[in-house]
Amino acid sequence: MSSSSQRPLITVVGASSKQGRSVATALLASGRYRVRALSRRADSAPMRHLAEQGAEIVTVALELGRQAEFTAAMRGSHGAFLMTPPTTPMPPPGQPELALGRELADAACAAGVQHVVWSGLENVEERTGGCKWAPHFTEKARVEAHIRTLSLRSTFIYLAFFYSNFLEYYVPRRGADGSLTFAIYLPPDVPMPFVDPLTAAGPAVLEIFDHPEQYAGKALPVIGEILTARQMVDTFARVAGQKAQYASAYSRDALLRHFPAFGTSEYVVRELVGMVEYAVEYGYYAPQRDLEWSRKIDPGALTWAQFLKRSEWYGQPMSYGA
Repeated sequence: MSSSSQRPLITVVGASSKQGRSVATALLASGRYRVRALSRRADSAPMRHLAEQGAEIVTVALELGRQAEFTAAMRGSHGAFLMTPPTTPMPPPGQPELALGRELADAACAAGVQHVVWSGLENVEERTGGCKWAPHFTEKARVEAHIRTLSLRSTFIYLAFFYSNFLEYYVPRRGADGSLTFAIYLPPDVPMPFVDPLTAAGPAVLEIFDHPEQYAGKALPVIGEILTARQMVDTFARVAGQKAQYASAYSRDALLRHFPAFGTSEYVVRELVGMVEYAVEYGYYAPQRDLEWSRKIDPGALTWAQFLKRSEWYGQPMSYGA
């Protein structure tokens, strides 16, 4: 397409998040799309950076009760990347993430968006027969089910566990001898998928919008590397040149012993425990998922070692990608 105005416009919801920034940056860098970036604030560093890259910035809070604002913000867009922010779980029957996701999807439909990409996850309640409670997963899956009933094209990406969790939420503790103890929410030797959302979400969504008919209706894992907790600690020790050891934070008691701050919310604890028990006992992804797809379309997806080198992280708390 010859002129900027002829390039398809993609609205990116949650554009200041790791996923949103990744998607907006990849679309803009391709030169094939215009981007409208939605965020609560236009003056934050991430949004200023996106504006410098050519994104149109629209301020709207990503919260319930703003469906009319979402519709207005998405009007004129060919496509939209939709996601929900981190949401504190509520006791049943509350489903705040489902409610917000439905508003976003309905707004996209009302705005005439032709293709949405939803950042979702597996339906834990369905896969476990109700044995595990992980609303962070299940509510996203229920949004997906709602999107599939709408009169627009849709595709779904499922990001793996984030590498950055260890930098921001499960920070290792340094002992008197200078070594680090990684209290990890997984057993030591169970392989699990991990990813860097700041660099992996964008290439996946770009691929989908570049080939919309090929990916219509599909749910696609986005993975950087599959490895065990013990391998993660050993890799950190090698890359950072520091002594490090694994400790289990897999059980409820172990989680609260290492991270007592989580105990301020019973439902946060229930979700964290339910989520990791689900992943270990049933598998993070359903058996039919293509675990190689994202690394085929994005061969440069960061491994854990590459992520450590890129972030220059040596065990200190940090806000990755801020």
